[in-house]
Amino acid sequence: MKGISKEFSGNKVLNDINFKLYPGEILGLVGENGAGKSTLMKILFGMDEIRDTGGYGGEILIDGKKVEFRSSEDAIKEGIGMVHQEFSLIPDFTVSENILLNREPEKYSVMSELFGRRLNTVDRKEMQRRALLAIERLGVELDANKKISTLPVGYKQFTEIARELSKEDDEKSADAKGIRLLVLDEPTAVLSEHEAIALLKAMKMLSEAGIAIIFISHRLQEIIDVCDSIMVMRDGLIIKHVDKKEADVQKIASWMVGRSVKQERVVRDTSHISDEIALKVSNLRVDMPGEMVKDVSFEVRKGEIFGLGGLAGQGKIGIPNGIMGLYYALGSVVFEGKDVKLNSPSNPLSSGIAFVSEDRRGVGLLLDESLEWNVSFGAMQVNESFLKKVGPIKFRDNEAIRKVTEEYIDLLQIKCTSSKQRARQLSGGNQQKICLAKAFALKPKLLFVSEPTRGIDVGAKALVLEALKKYNEENGTTIVMISSELEELRSICDRIAVVHDGKIAGTLDATRPSEEFGVLMLGEMKEAK
Repeated sequence: MKGISKEFSGNKVLNDINFKLYPGEILGLVGENGAGKSTLMKILFGMDEIRDTGGYGGEILIDGKKVEFRSSEDAIKEGIGMVHQEFSLIPDFTVSENILLNREPEKYSVMSELFGRRLNTVDRKEMQRRALLAIERLGVELDANKKISTLPVGYKQFTEIARELSKEDDEKSADAKGIRLLVLDEPTAVLSEHEAIALLKAMKMLSEAGIAIIFISHRLQEIIDVCDSIMVMRDGLIIKHVDKKEADVQKIASWMVGRSVKQERVVRDTSHISDEIALKVSNLRVDMPGEMVKDVSFEVRKGEIFGLGGLAGQGKIGIPNGIMGLYYALGSVVFEGKDVKLNSPSNPLSSGIAFVSEDRRGVGLLLDESLEWNVSFGAMQVNESFLKKVGPIKFRDNEAIRKVTEEYIDLLQIKCTSSKQRARQLSGGNQQKICLAKAFALKPKLLFVSEPTRGIDVGAKALVLEALKKYNEENGTTIVMISSELEELRSICDRIAVVHDGKIAGTLDATRPSEEFGVLMLGEMKEAK
């Protein structure tokens, strides 16, 4: 890529980007949210969004020849595949149908021989075989017959990756050229560490087969472990492009944010935590595909930051989704001494319980509305906040809405053009911050936060965790935080319960050694002391 530049509405997001990539090379592309990583890859993949916003400057060369992609189909024909940060799956199709979409194996018949290929039928047995082969290469358990709409986000991501892996053995893929370059945009953001290791192994295997890979990740240790070279972007510029031998996690972090970044446990003021039980969950069962909760019981003290950890697929994500009424649940949930009605989303909300979902685009955001509307809408509906009342008539208080949105933009350092910008136009990490702002605006007594730093860079991650800690301490809000990253939980939580096979394997103080949590994640039950 030579001299690549790009503007959105007069705002320059890429400026004179130049780099080379060799066959079989794994390039780690890192940078803060909004640095321009995803935009650069959208240009490489010929996406409509780039063409519809005025195109780009510079040129792309493959094998020394200049190419111009008028669509993603052109890029695919040149052997370029891309796993996007946000999913591009058909919800009502099965996993296997999504993996082989537009590349379905066909069955020939006498009728098709006589009247042409249009009378062929889909060879579902062969489609199933190819899909299972791709899933097997990932090393995960994924039901090829499940509909995408029933899967949790981690398994949707596996489907995206399996689709690209399946192209390598598909003779019809990329117009018979086969996959030559694979772009992975935050593929491990929704995966547990165990699942991410399986993906990194698959990447190494593809690299050895001569396939070049551009790997975008905020998990910097993964970048060090799997990449051959590392390119760091900041504010639309390439700051560093080095061999991985010249980098370590701290160096990369400082290049990304322009300052030293230290990862350490957040110092907690626990004086506001009482012995009073705020939340009591008993024998909770949740029917969430891929995250089944079989029998979960735990208690959370008022003012505490309580963590729920464990590997993906073990049920931790199902707990808040069941309590908030998004999936069918049975059991008992008591908040501040009152029963919370299950399978009724309005009941926990009216009780003062809020939820930041792990699925920000599917559940968390009004993508085509402004940031102001996203931040205020929930509070307006539940608490009747940001409204002016004249007798029986209610009006939106637009000035109050603008003010609170700008406060959270400053607090969470959300990169946007203004509070009027549409949520869809923000980078993934900044969309995640808007989800947090929306929850804060509800002023909840209890806040469930599921994967709060998914897709957020190392600098912003510390900022978000600090914001949660500050909100907890200043408002006395009880927080239940669900995360696949153990060290993230240990950095901010007071206690952590590990979920295994739909049950609580044990609850430990966050200061306990990480090895003890690892034992619980493997399913060895341990009573909380």
